[in-house]
Amino acid sequence: MMTRAMIPVCMSIFLLSACSDDGVMQPADGDETKITTTAPEVTFKPGPSDKHTVKPRGPVRISYRIIGQPIIGQPLAIELQFASALGVQPFNVSYRVNDATALQLPESQALTVSISPSAGKEQAFAAQQVTVIPLREGRLYLNVSAHFETENGSLSSVTAIPIQVGAATREVSENGVVMTDENGELIRSMPAKQD
Repeated sequence: MMTRAMIPVCMSIFLLSACSDDGVMQPADGDETKITTTAPEVTFKPGPSDKHTVKPRGPVRISYRIIGQPIIGQPLAIELQFASALGVQPFNVSYRVNDATALQLPESQALTVSISPSAGKEQAFAAQQVTVIPLREGRLYLNVSAHFETENGSLSSVTAIPIQVGAATREVSENGVVMTDENGELIRSMPAKQD
């Protein structure tokens, strides 16, 4: 049975698992680049008594590769590949940085570009390169959004590209104190802060 005190613990576990480095393919020996894609699809074949649930998916799968070593103050190129489920229909790609003190787009870098994918065997593909400038060490993020306008409304796919600058590791800060309640279950006590 989950108590109210356990909800922050469960949320913390969920958030930490969402921040994992899943999807990163390690480079061959001697190769410093990383090739990363959005989460792979999982095919589910329901049995006669199973209900079929479909996970919604965006219209574009965004893959990326960081070119070179991220260095503070130096331009860094990121190669992007887009696989469109909507064929050769053009779409717009937008770049956004949430923390302007950590990462910036150079003045020469367009914030939005129009992409016209080429037809492939199963999906249409397009490639683009974006340049960013890291401003500090740590894990920085560039948000990339692919946006379609259709007669039925708009469709979009969004991904956050993690950029690790320097050897700084992510530190997990503990909130509160883990204790055992009267039933022997673990809880996290988070006393109110006083001024």
